[in-house]
Amino acid sequence: MLTIDRSVYLDLVAHLIDGLPDEACGLFAGTTGPDGHATVTRFYPSVNVAASSRIYTIDPKTHLRADRDAEDAGLEILGVVHSHTHTEAYPSPTDVDQAPDPAWHYIIVSFRTGVPALRSYRIVDGSIAEEEVLLAEG
Repeated sequence: MLTIDRSVYLDLVAHLIDGLPDEACGLFAGTTGPDGHATVTRFYPSVNVAASSRIYTIDPKTHLRADRDAEDAGLEILGVVHSHTHTEAYPSPTDVDQAPDPAWHYIIVSFRTGVPALRSYRIVDGSIAEEEVLLAEG
């Protein structure tokens, strides 16, 4: 399960909207409890260095800064978020192939219908499992 602070949710959706018509992306950080429940408390927007409406690439400098900031705050990078501009919020074959860390959460926000639709997944060895997402006041 993944809980996202409402303010973080609003920041990440705004960033993804600003990236249209290309895919937009970023990293998020927070904490993971002993039960595996993760709570997202920070969002790190990134330029999509691929500059594409079909794929995304996180800026390496943004990734490094996010790692350092999260570590300084006692947090961990929990995963990556990106938008799908024309398809549903489900990992594409490219998303699965590029999933760098089996411990990460992969949030996808679809704009296919014009209204943001957020879903989150765990991707391990090519296997995709959707997880519940809760929005919390924070």
